Amino acid sequence: MEDKYLQRGVSAGKEEVHDAVKDLYHGLYPKAFCKIYPDYLGGNNNFCNVMSSDGSGTKSILAYLYWKETGDLSVWKGIAVDAMVMNLDDLVCVGATGPFLYTSIINRNKHLISGDVIAEIIKGGKEFIELMQQHGVQINLMGGETADLGDCVRTSTVDAAMTVRMKKEDLVLTKNIQAGDVIVGLASYGQATYETEYNSGISSNGLTSARHDVLTKYYAEKYPETFDGSLQSDLVYCGSRKMTDSLEGTSLNIGKALLSPTRTFLPVLKKVLQEIPSEVHGLVNCTGGAHTKVLHYIENLRIVKNNLLPIPPLFQLIQKESGTDWKEMFKVLNCGTRMEVYVPEIYASLVIDVAKSYGIAAQVIGHVESSEIKEVKLHSAYGDFTYR
Repeated sequence: MEDKYLQRGVSAGKEEVHDAVKDLYHGLYPKAFCKIYPDYLGGNNNFCNVMSSDGSGTKSILAYLYWKETGDLSVWKGIAVDAMVMNLDDLVCVGATGPFLYTSIINRNKHLISGDVIAEIIKGGKEFIELMQQHGVQINLMGGETADLGDCVRTSTVDAAMTVRMKKEDLVLTKNIQAGDVIVGLASYGQATYETEYNSGISSNGLTSARHDVLTKYYAEKYPETFDGSLQSDLVYCGSRKMTDSLEGTSLNIGKALLSPTRTFLPVLKKVLQEIPSEVHGLVNCTGGAHTKVLHYIENLRIVKNNLLPIPPLFQLIQKESGTDWKEMFKVLNCGTRMEVYVPEIYASLVIDVAKSYGIAAQVIGHVESSEIKEVKLHSAYGDFTYR
């Protein structure tokens, strides 16, 4: 999968990007999950400003395909949720629970993306903000930008930025993850109490691979605007399935499963942080890097994952269609376990109970050990894998 990613013009590790920014100021806590800066907004040394910027990635191409094939405009609402949650759930990993300031940037090819689509994206963001308000999460929309960039953008992109001002004493810093901690994993799939239908768990990572490896050449022939024409033919829509095919084991078709809006864990984690504010040693959102993501934030620790949640149907389909080995699958996709909560063992049941009260499956998926070298040891039904 990683080799295919590179051939499709995507860098999973982004080494050259990291090299380009290495000399920039990386904030008060460079090893934190998000960028944490001095309180530029308030000038109070007891506070800090936290910032995140992310987007829905190539998922908007899937929305485009589904809309063109079915006429269903509503799928664009989920793209707004994806862009928002990809920021929101990174921010909560440092303990931020709001109020948040949010802005979005929508780039489109005007010839292909109509005003109706833009309106639906904006509507989706507004509805999500209202939903989160019902759960005590305040997100303030601070405007945004919509640009017509037909020479640059084939269909559309939806990106966002979010910031929050918070007390330093409320920060959750991954440097506090320690030997003896257990890892409570929260499921990315199923139906949370604040979701209207089953969520496949796909989030907004690995969609370039999922789209091309699962979907059939039919989409290449009918929608050449959805891929880079310089790619080798065997890398483009090389799967066997259509978006309207049923996804076995779920109530969704494959298109709707691939477009499941990224689940936010903020309602769950806000309650956990209220209950045990000083006992959460780390939070890791397993998006880019998936089950190896934690390696960016630890030293001299071994992360043992030996009891992962079940792998839901969409990830099974992606693996089958792509032929990707499971070691790579766990490195690229969350495979059903997306948020990791690092706590002393005595508090694991509290985290699990809070998650279950929101309809989200959760369990202890592993533990932390001392080690001379940082590594992740993953034990699964598909093999035992080591990542360093």
